[in-house]
Amino acid sequence: MADNLAIKLIVGLGNPGAEHDQTRHNAGFWFVDELARRYQGVFRHEAKFSGDICRIHLAGHDVWLLKPTTYMNRSGQALKQMSGFYKIPLQAVLVVHDEIDLPPGQVKLKRGGGHGGHNGLRDVFAHCGKDFWRLRIGVGHPGHRDQVVDYVLARPSKSDATVIMQNIDEAASLAAHILAGDFEKAMRELHSRHSG
Repeated sequence: MADNLAIKLIVGLGNPGAEHDQTRHNAGFWFVDELARRYQGVFRHEAKFSGDICRIHLAGHDVWLLKPTTYMNRSGQALKQMSGFYKIPLQAVLVVHDEIDLPPGQVKLKRGGGHGGHNGLRDVFAHCGKDFWRLRIGVGHPGHRDQVVDYVLARPSKSDATVIMQNIDEAASLAAHILAGDFEKAMRELHSRHSG
C-alpha cells in the first residue's frame, strides 16, 4: 500500500454542543473548522454519517471534512459510515485529535500507533482499524492520570488557547502537502517549527 496516498477525508474529533466548543477535547473540531473557514466550506448535518460534513477544494484536491456528532467515545461510527459510503480507504484518512502527551505548542503528524487512552481513537480503532494518519494537537497533561478526564473536558488557559490556535493555523497552512500525500515534507515543516 502506498504511503503517499492522497488524503480524501479529514475527521476532526470532538464533542458536539456549545458547552464543549472551547474544551481541549475539541481541538480536532477546531482544526477542521479552520480548514472550512479558509476554503469556504460550510458544514451541514448528515444523519447517515452521524456527523456534520463539508467538502472543500484545496490545491487541486477535493477533500471531505467530518465532525462526528456522536460524542467522542463513538467517533468510529461516523468515520466507518462515511468512509464506507464513499469507498475511502483508511490510508486516505487523516484523524485530527487533542494529544495530552504533547505540550501546547507542539503538533505532530504520524501514522498508526496506539490510542494512548484517547476514547475517540479507541473507538476509531474498534470500528476501522489503525492504519490511518493522525494529526496530534498538543494540549498538555494535567500531571496525573486521574485528572485527565476533567482536564480535557475543560477550557485551556488563555495563553495555552492562543498557542494551540497558532499551531492549528500553522498546520492548516500545510494542508496542501498533507492532502497531496507529501507527509514527509509536512512532518519536516511541522516538527522543525516545534523542535527545541
